[in-house]
Formats: sequence, C-alpha cells, structure tokens
Amino acid sequence: MSASPVFSSAAIGRHFIFSALFSPPSPRSIAAAANNAATAKKTAQILTHISASQKLAPVVPASRLDGYPRPEMVSSGIPQLDSLTGGLARGCLTEICGSASSGRTSVLLFALAHATQRGEVCALVDSSDAFDPASAVAAGMVMSRLLWVRCGEARVVTGLRPVRAGQSPATTQSSAGFSRWQPRLGQMLKVTDLLLQSNGFGMIALDLGDIPVPSVRRIPLASWFRFRRAIEHTPTALLVLEQQPIAGSCSSVLVKVSGKKLSAVSSQLSGNPAMHTKLTHSELLDQFEITAELLCSRLEKKPAQSTASFKSRAAWAG
Repeated sequence: MSASPVFSSAAIGRHFIFSALFSPPSPRSIAAAANNAATAKKTAQILTHISASQKLAPVVPASRLDGYPRPEMVSSGIPQLDSLTGGLARGCLTEICGSASSGRTSVLLFALAHATQRGEVCALVDSSDAFDPASAVAAGMVMSRLLWVRCGEARVVTGLRPVRAGQSPATTQSSAGFSRWQPRLGQMLKVTDLLLQSNGFGMIALDLGDIPVPSVRRIPLASWFRFRRAIEHTPTALLVLEQQPIAGSCSSVLVKVSGKKLSAVSSQLSGNPAMHTKLTHSELLDQFEITAELLCSRLEKKPAQSTASFKSRAAWAG
C-alpha cells in the first residue's frame, strides 16, 4: 500500500506559514539611531540647565502664556466711548478718523479736558491751526495744563518724502497742494519727536483732520513706527485725529466717528444784515449725535457691540 495519497490529502488541508527572512540592521541606520539618542540626551541637558538658571526663571513657554499684558487704560471723558474701547491706552497710539463735522474734534476736546482735570499735562500739536480755545474751555479743559503747538509756514521738511520729477498733470497738481502743507507736516513730525522724548506728558494729541488725505499719506510709515516705539512702556497716550486711517499696524485702536445733525440755528438769527443777503442758506450746528465705530483693536478681541452713540453740543449753544 502506498502512503503518498495519505500525505497528499494531509498536505492539502494544512496551511503553511512562511516567516520573513531576518536581515541585520545596516551601519547607516545604527549610526542614525545613535545620533538621535545623543541629540535627545543633549537637549534634555540643555533644558535642565535652563530651568536651573535664576535669570531665566520668569521665562515660560508660549503655550502657557495667557496673552499680552494689557496696558493701563484711562477714560476718554465719554462713557459711551469708554464702554466701546475700554478707554484710551497708555503707551499706545489711538486713531480717531472721520470726515468734516463728524464729531472727531469733540472727541479730542473731551479727551484732553478729562486728562487735564486728572491733573495731567497734555500737548496738542495743531497742524492746521484750527484749535478753538473757547470750545476747549466750554468742554472743561484746564488750559494751564495744556501745551498748544501751532504749526506755521516755516520751511521745515524733516522726514517727508520728496516730490519726484516727471509726473502727470494730475499728480503735479496734487504735489502743488502738498507743497502748501509740507512745512506744517515737517514741523509736526519734528515737534512730536521732541514731545515723545520728554516723557512728561500724560496725553499727546496730533490734529491732522483738516489736512488733505494725499498730503497726510506722504508721512513715511517709519515715522509712525518711531512714535509707537517711543511711547512704549511710558504713561503717555498718543491720540491722532485724521480723515482716514494712516498709521496702519502702528495703531492699537482705530475708531471711526460720524455725526448726524439734531438741531441747528439759522444764520438769519445772528442779527447780521449782511449775513441775511449773502448766506441765507447757511446754518450753525447747535446739537448733533455722534456715532463711534470700533474698526480695529489690537488690545483685545473685537466686542460684539462695535458701535456707540453719544450727543455733543456746540459751545455757543450754552
């Protein structure tokens, strides 16, 4: 009797498992593993040395930081604006932009008045010579604590970009308009540098609201970076009034204001017969409502309510 059919049937029903052949590690993989182990050991030694150093004890990983330290905030004198922005930040640049008759000057007067009432010495760089002392007194400003710098027509052009030759007629006309404001802007830059270096003012305000936007945009961005660096870690709040945002990422808070007329006094009630015939259509604003919108804030996340409204009254309205 042959045994081959028995072995064949047994072999058919059995599973055969073939294991992979063992291959020894290559010298390159052994060297790489040794290098990784040596690097991990050296990194652990460095971290241990850093953690034992007393000078580096306050240093913590970025993942454990709660956030940037919030600067000290002071009131702007307008409760509705304070609830929107948290106030004015010391050591930071705040921009207030808006068109003519939008209420930006009212915000400036209230901020300076509240700062002087706190006993702080403030400075106002008036680039267009548009500051009205009577309105400031009516807003409650202590004039003895205000340094009013009026920019004139002297030829000071420090820090401004020169006008290039070979420009188009439209650009040439714009350059001609810029040459009118160039001395004032040059004075503004130079005076602001001196004021920021003094470190003796609680608030410094730059009024650029009446200067055309193309002229203001000629101010180099490096100047705004220099201003921001100069007031860091100081108790000075830098406030800039303008028609459109110009400081870019150098500003910590950007607020846009717009005004709506509530009541007005006709020019015919002024008692001037000459005004009756020449300006019968003109009106003097008596009271208007100001709406402030928080466009950007690098101090904290933008709140859900980004607008606030408040009323302002003209100085002559009593």
